[in-house]
Amino acid sequence: MTLLPNSIHDIVRDAYGRIASGGGSCCGPNSGCCGGGAESDALALALGYSAAELSAIPEGSNLGLSCGNPTGLASLKPGETVLDLGSGAGSDIFIAASKVGATGQAIGVDMTHEMVAKARSNAASFRRRTGLDNVTFHLSQIEQLPLPDASVDVVISNCVLNLSPDQPAVWREIARVLRPGGRVSISDLVLLRPLPDSVKSQVAAYVGCIAGASLLPDVERMAMEAGLEGLSIETHGDAIDAMLDPSDPLHAEILKELPNGMSPGDFVTSALISARKPN
Repeated sequence: MTLLPNSIHDIVRDAYGRIASGGGSCCGPNSGCCGGGAESDALALALGYSAAELSAIPEGSNLGLSCGNPTGLASLKPGETVLDLGSGAGSDIFIAASKVGATGQAIGVDMTHEMVAKARSNAASFRRRTGLDNVTFHLSQIEQLPLPDASVDVVISNCVLNLSPDQPAVWREIARVLRPGGRVSISDLVLLRPLPDSVKSQVAAYVGCIAGASLLPDVERMAMEAGLEGLSIETHGDAIDAMLDPSDPLHAEILKELPNGMSPGDFVTSALISARKPN
């Protein structure tokens, strides 16, 4: 599928491409990304992953880009087909692949060439270590998923939806590819109150998943308008503390633009979002 040109897509793709290639970091203008306020495994443990899960995935698949643990909420079962939106180097999809087993399928979608290449290399290691050959990765934007209608049981995503410039389209695509009765398990950053315009306009904040975050009521509306039901949003404000170290240049840059005495955690929170497609 041809990737559509878009300034925000290009900004995000460039930043995450440099992360995948080892030439960028999660801090500072034009180079930020979700997570990054802590060492990768330490951040993942703080967000609810187990040490056993982290030790079972290929080395280099956890890049510290999470804001929650969607696989922990998904209750994945053997034989299911699971789709990860913005799969990066593959950490969540490898955890999911182990849960759905040899009779299931784990599919990752990412728009960054370097991330997909890294994930496919990690998949070869995953096959050798586990004997499972149930993982595939696709290069695509999440607003235009390269999957048939009603083809997956579970959609997961980790701190990616708020990087999309067209989040309603992402929710419509989620509903389209889900089978009747299929479910959603998404970890994302959401806004508790509107951000100052000066923060929203910062490229570093956008790629860092903050400026692109939607207000809680807007997340609810987009999911319901897409045709999903049973929506539940569980917020975890302490995840922001784990993600944004006060020494992080991104954190300091944003603080300068916020009202005195306020921190990013007063505006944004990590949320686990679950929903289902009607039968």
